[in-house]
Amino acid sequence: MFLFEWLREESMDNVDEQILDINELQNFKKRPLIGVAVVVFKNNKVLLGKRKNSHEEGKWAFPGGHLEFGESVEGCASRELMEEVGLQAISLKIGPWVENIMDAGKKHYITLFVFVDSFSGEPQLLEPDKCEGWEWFEWENLPSPIFPTIITLKNKISISDLTNEA
Repeated sequence: MFLFEWLREESMDNVDEQILDINELQNFKKRPLIGVAVVVFKNNKVLLGKRKNSHEEGKWAFPGGHLEFGESVEGCASRELMEEVGLQAISLKIGPWVENIMDAGKKHYITLFVFVDSFSGEPQLLEPDKCEGWEWFEWENLPSPIFPTIITLKNKISISDLTNEA
């Protein structure tokens, strides 16, 4: 008997013990995602883009994206701001975080907000497949519909908190 045949027979003897409940396996694979949202300030307004071809399509959101493995929060914010909007962040400050479960419970996000009040460049639409365009809005007069993490942030802090943080 070859070694692989013996191994196959041995492993088949314990197959009932090795089968995982599919629900346990699915829950094991589910993990919260870490998002970084860049709150860019200019003249007491914040920069928002209208999402497309992604979850929460059609909602206004800050520039941002997923934190990559080994990347700092500030590094992620700078990268996303440059990739999506073409702005070079000069001054960044890590702000509060929020937690949201979205898409009917399919996605669990921890979102870290990074404030940018000093930058170079003008907003550009660099990812037209993901965003319809960028516009400036007053914090107290945000457009609708708005991305869930912004609603959570707005319920958590006021504009004075935002401008004092930046």
